[in-house]
Amino acid sequence: MIRPRRRGISKFSVLLLLIAALLSGTFLAAGAQAAPKGHGHGHENVGGKSGMNRVDLKGWAKAQLKADDARHDKARAKTSATTLSTTAVFPARTATTVTRQAALLRAADAEVAAAADPSTLVLYDTAGPYGQLGELYAMAAANLAGHFGTVTAKPVQQYTAGLVDTYTAVIYIGSTYYCCDVPDAIPAAFYQDAATTTKPVLWMGANIWNMANSVGVAQFTQKYGWDPTTSYYEDGGSIGTVTQVAYKNQALTRKIPAGQDGGVLRPNVLTGPGYPAVTRLAEGLDTSNGHTFGWAVRSSNLTYIGEIPFAYVSESDRIIALEDLLFDALAPATAERHRALLRLEDISPDSDPAELRATADYLKSQNIPYGINVIPVYKDPNGTYNNGVPQTITLAQRPQVVSALKYMLARGAVLMDHGYTHQYGNVANPYNGVTGDDFEFYRAHVDASDNVVYDGPVAEDSTVWAQGRVTSALAAFAAVGLPKPTLWTTPHYAGSATDYKAISANFAARLERSLYFSGTLSGNSAGPNVFIGQFFPYVVKDVYGTKVLPENIGNYEPDAFNNHPPRLPADLIASAKANLAVRDGFASFFYHPYYPTQPLKDTVDGIKALGYTFVSPTSL
Repeated sequence: MIRPRRRGISKFSVLLLLIAALLSGTFLAAGAQAAPKGHGHGHENVGGKSGMNRVDLKGWAKAQLKADDARHDKARAKTSATTLSTTAVFPARTATTVTRQAALLRAADAEVAAAADPSTLVLYDTAGPYGQLGELYAMAAANLAGHFGTVTAKPVQQYTAGLVDTYTAVIYIGSTYYCCDVPDAIPAAFYQDAATTTKPVLWMGANIWNMANSVGVAQFTQKYGWDPTTSYYEDGGSIGTVTQVAYKNQALTRKIPAGQDGGVLRPNVLTGPGYPAVTRLAEGLDTSNGHTFGWAVRSSNLTYIGEIPFAYVSESDRIIALEDLLFDALAPATAERHRALLRLEDISPDSDPAELRATADYLKSQNIPYGINVIPVYKDPNGTYNNGVPQTITLAQRPQVVSALKYMLARGAVLMDHGYTHQYGNVANPYNGVTGDDFEFYRAHVDASDNVVYDGPVAEDSTVWAQGRVTSALAAFAAVGLPKPTLWTTPHYAGSATDYKAISANFAARLERSLYFSGTLSGNSAGPNVFIGQFFPYVVKDVYGTKVLPENIGNYEPDAFNNHPPRLPADLIASAKANLAVRDGFASFFYHPYYPTQPLKDTVDGIKALGYTFVSPTSL
């Protein structure tokens, strides 16, 4: 996409979630200066810095912490007699019931392993001023659970007695803090069933204290070994600064901007005979005071995570711990395996055939299969890179590029479709209208702070319009004798729900990060531009009903851009190392072949040294 003569010009690298993780994480959007630049983009993340678009996480965090303070104040106001009574019922003693907990876990694991097709029930909040968060988080959880089997997602208030036992496991996402001005919307039947079932229950975020109060604090503590009614988001009067989560020998990051951190619950673990042992699955580190605590804990059938880790994620983020913990509930017999995926990005009729062949020769020498993301039509409608003269180039007009593509296919490559033109009309969307620089299926602009702002679907967005782009792209491949691609990557990872569904009707899978829109589960959209972005460490069937292949460690980008530092081979390798915590996960990245092959070699060598095996995208 960029010729040698353009290499002296700095390149765009659009950071689009996350999300993920939540898009960095969950899934991120970034922009570029208005000054002319060369082609190129990286979509390490999608969907705004949090991984979500048009969502007031700052307001949510403030409300969350205010409610937690109110709950804590109520506890402080209890009489000393009540405190003494509680202490008498639950004395602090030394734990002696590890074997009992292990037996319960073995029984639950055996039941899960026997299920031919694991099924997951995802329950989420919709009440309160930030009720829209529940559906966004539920989609993210459902997508991950879609790796294992079937998924049903519904608002928690629709829960009916006995429903838990009809699924392999249940996930509850507590995004609305039920306290004070927001009455509890969780049915008592769910609290009771969660406390009595032997099925795995994974609980994230708020309201675990309401479960304890509902079933009885004594019953809860004697089954689970910790007391959520005396567990809070603060440590020493402050929520602190939790910046790291240690899980399976990996130091995972947690980077949340000031004022937008809703905190992490610190479980008050009880010790003594009669209390089961509580396993600290992942350790949170509060760098404000050096304290560690159980970021994720498990006892009996309950796994509890003290926050909802779908916002502000990165390629090395604590979301990785959740992604692996799902195996315990849904596929505990899964063997350790680590695979890698590589795709070459933004190849177009304007690409340099010699660069393509050189990259192909290196990858063939290493016997590495890979995908090639090809844009079949190159457009520069305003002559941005052609001295002011508009330019359109098709594959049919570049037989040497087509020959190079066939050369790559004969040496281990898999053809993938990367849109039709990877730009939109003759307008800046958001940069200059040039193929590879701009969005094709979504509108965006660059704001005064140098951020890419998502504006919504294109004006003509529809199933018919999206299908027309796909049909035109496939026709362009067929016209030059290239095979029909079975895999797709949405330009800049951004399209509407309508686009994703239309596109996926034509391909076996998408290899990308994606946007998931409000209203997809509920039918009640909070707005056409409200979404969460997400990326995955393994293959999933997402809430659109389509297969999505992982891209979870980003791309090589040697230049700083959009307030983001360069992303070098060492950074990709570090992210691959963090993802070793996922017992059957991937290190999936992309590379622009207009860069020299040495950084690609360094990245491949580093990922191989970690024990990853490269596989073809079509093998998944």
